[in-house]
Amino acid sequence: QVQLVESGGGLVQAGGSLRLSCAASGRTISSYAMGWFRQAPGKEREFVSTISWSGSSTYYADSVKGRFTISRDNAKNTIYLQMNSLKPEDTAVYYCALRLSGVYAATAPAYAYWGQGTQVTVSS
Repeated sequence: QVQLVESGGGLVQAGGSLRLSCAASGRTISSYAMGWFRQAPGKEREFVSTISWSGSSTYYADSVKGRFTISRDNAKNTIYLQMNSLKPEDTAVYYCALRLSGVYAATAPAYAYWGQGTQVTVSS
């Protein structure tokens, strides 16, 4: 089994930055693609960003492109999401997920394991 634990969420003013972390245990993530998704109140879970097993390939939702950066440290079994220039519409619970493939994907059903989420609130 894989456990994913997100951290780094919080309350920030618009224009500010946060760095989310997702630490994995129970399995090494070095062979697997990982992703970040988010869910705002009353809305469906949506894709944010994904990264291939090696970190050489990344992909972003248009809404965060140029503001968010996904990265990974396989030695630490951890992935990150650096979020800059935050907007109120970025407010959501952010989830990390692991895909049982090295190739990244932008759809939630492609991922087998999920964390419990971390709240990000951006005030205007």
